[in-house]
Amino acid sequence: MIAPARVAAFEILSAVSAGRADLSSAIARGRTTLTDDRDRALASEIATGVQRTRGALDHLIVQLSKRRIDRLDPEILEILRLSIYQLLHLTRVPAAAVVDDAVNLAGRVGKRSAAGFVNAVLRTLARRRSSLPLPERPADPADRARALDYLSVTLSHPRWLAERWYERLGFDAAERWMQFNNRPAPLTLRANRLRNTPEDLRVRLASLDIAVAAGSYAPDALIVEAGHPLRGSGGDEGWFVVQDEASQLVALLAGAHPGRRVLDACASPGGKATAIAAALDEDGRLVACDVRDRRISLLSRTVKTTGAANALLVQADLLSALPFRAEFDTVLVDVPCSGLGTLRRDPDIRWRRHEPELAALAAAELRMLRHAAEVVRPGGRLVYATCSSEPEENEGVADAFLRDAQDFAAFDAGRAHPALPQAVVDDRGHFRTAPDRHGLEAFFGAVFERGRGLRPKA
Repeated sequence: MIAPARVAAFEILSAVSAGRADLSSAIARGRTTLTDDRDRALASEIATGVQRTRGALDHLIVQLSKRRIDRLDPEILEILRLSIYQLLHLTRVPAAAVVDDAVNLAGRVGKRSAAGFVNAVLRTLARRRSSLPLPERPADPADRARALDYLSVTLSHPRWLAERWYERLGFDAAERWMQFNNRPAPLTLRANRLRNTPEDLRVRLASLDIAVAAGSYAPDALIVEAGHPLRGSGGDEGWFVVQDEASQLVALLAGAHPGRRVLDACASPGGKATAIAAALDEDGRLVACDVRDRRISLLSRTVKTTGAANALLVQADLLSALPFRAEFDTVLVDVPCSGLGTLRRDPDIRWRRHEPELAALAAAELRMLRHAAEVVRPGGRLVYATCSSEPEENEGVADAFLRDAQDFAAFDAGRAHPALPQAVVDDRGHFRTAPDRHGLEAFFGAVFERGRGLRPKA
């Protein structure tokens, strides 16, 4: 019998490679087929690990099989990937069991004729685990070809992205960034101040044998060190929201104060929106928008669970003009972007994104920013944010916006909120987090202020 976790991992990886789902959605569906928590955890670990190390895995498959990746059946490729990942990284599982399951899985998916090939590749890999044919770290990082081989293959990032980071960041920073992306991300919570303070939450979690540590930068961030907070009722009762620490900092850029009127124009799943709602109190008003039915449904659940009674949900498409007047004190535009700053948490993005997409993404982001700007009141602020690492989507969009928006001026992000650490504000006054400097995912934010001598939009 093939281990159920391996079958589930195969289905997850096949769905991702075929473009039927992103990794997180595929894992969520795959877990429903498993009844044992250990199998669910193992299937998730295998699928996520394969996406993190896919560059190295594919290189090894080519080296050991003497076949190009595009000459392999998709089913056999996924079987080899997940099996080699297990042989290299989950060594508590006997190698013989991994190989036998792989051979049987080939038969199960209708590729019995490839069983001997799978067996030969995996047994060769098992014998050579101590001397893998992977590019070594170059003695001279200035040797561009060797550096890129190491960064793209051994550290498993697409070559186009390795080239960008090598040229822009330098070898050492690019290496640290990629090593960060290849480590599992901790579970990070944001204390919901509508229900409890961070210290209250820490005490509550401790009573359930859940140990947490304060985040490095965000005031409400708690990093889970031991225990399982998602298995209890705390999440359902709104004690906390699962939210990356860099994402929590973006909410501070809105500079929300009691009594203000704030628009979160791309609000789902609701982490930033509900953090802003907590800062506004009952005298303020948060309008939270998103475009798709599914995202509005997710946003609605987050708002309801956290108790954000001052939040109003509106379904709207930011690629078109918004149905509001210029009356908001602050408008937050956390745009849908490439996601290249979140490769630690979403490792499949590195393989799904391609360099030519960046220009089109940036154009759409600029269009959304311009529409959002129309509903900022005179004297109000506009916040543009991404979870991208790439300049086209970040300062490129911010600069393009300022070139045409004569009624807006750049505003120093360091002045947006007293709790925002200056360590995450760059020389241009932009908010920026980076794995190699802050140990956080790469997020960007630019703040603009609208002039006061302007007529509001009718």
